[in-house]
Amino acid sequence: MNPQAKFVSTISLLLGTSITISSNHWVMAWAGLEINTLAILPLISKSHHPRAIEASTKYFLVQATASTLLLFSSMTNAWFSGQWDITQLTHPMACTLLTTAISIKLGLVPFHFWFPEVLQGSTLSTCLLLATIMKFPPTTLFYLTSPSLNPTLLSLMAVASVALGGWMGLNQTQVRKILAFSSIAHLGWMTIILIYNPNLTLITFYLYTMTTSAIFFTLNVTNTLKLSTMMTAWTKIPSLTSVFMLTLLSLTGLPPLTGFLPKWLIIMELTKQELTMMATIITLLSLLGLFFYLRLAYCATITLPPNFTNYMKQWQTNKLVNLLTTTFTTLSIMLLPLSPMILTIP
Repeated sequence: MNPQAKFVSTISLLLGTSITISSNHWVMAWAGLEINTLAILPLISKSHHPRAIEASTKYFLVQATASTLLLFSSMTNAWFSGQWDITQLTHPMACTLLTTAISIKLGLVPFHFWFPEVLQGSTLSTCLLLATIMKFPPTTLFYLTSPSLNPTLLSLMAVASVALGGWMGLNQTQVRKILAFSSIAHLGWMTIILIYNPNLTLITFYLYTMTTSAIFFTLNVTNTLKLSTMMTAWTKIPSLTSVFMLTLLSLTGLPPLTGFLPKWLIIMELTKQELTMMATIITLLSLLGLFFYLRLAYCATITLPPNFTNYMKQWQTNKLVNLLTTTFTTLSIMLLPLSPMILTIP
């Protein structure tokens, strides 16, 4: 891809995200989301592979539909209440339409169908953007409108997302699809607590972004796209592959790793709200995700292939990528003792 075009797309991506998360007016938020969509399309289709073109087409159609619904929701609310302010969402139909639009943008069940296919057709670096930065503006809109949303609808979608993200990830052999269903399951955890403690949703998103970034950087360094490739990739950088197992377990939510913190806080908050049954259900459903994370960790570090693949030692590597990989991996493993400080972030 042309460096100038890549630079323009990246700057537009940052601009669109900044406009959406800092706006108070619905039209400005909608414009930021549109800039984001148009900026990411060249990055998805840059390989010119048929799967990449298919992924960019699907992404454009789905995001255009969601943006249309979001604009219609804001216009409906303005028609009945005379308010264009994001926090003044009062009309019930506008609230339902907005929940649908943001759910489509995020990939929540039952609007998840596009997300695994788009990730499978993209490069690992683009997958990282789609799974993290592109989820931030819609999550911010959910955060701002959380007092107006329907708790029953959000809870149903959240439990369904955790369940489907776990079930569908069980039989996958492509790493990008596994991480796509992992993202859907984590979105369910973020959504279920949105009504009761929106700050906890943001903390969960930040920690999920950090851990997922570490995983994608590691996969990018070892150039791993399938489980069969992962089994032989450990000879490239054995130390990184060993730490990769801990990062996967952190994403699972096992103590004493960083990923345990958001799930622990969400379960505590649901229990305080007298939603013990719901906390029990999503905790049991997260065991499905634990299975395929352990499967990834098993393939990456424990399985020995019948014959070894010899690799030449890389004498020169990208120092920025190495720094990012090391930083995000360390943070995704060792942040649990800093829990009191993390809780003050929002």
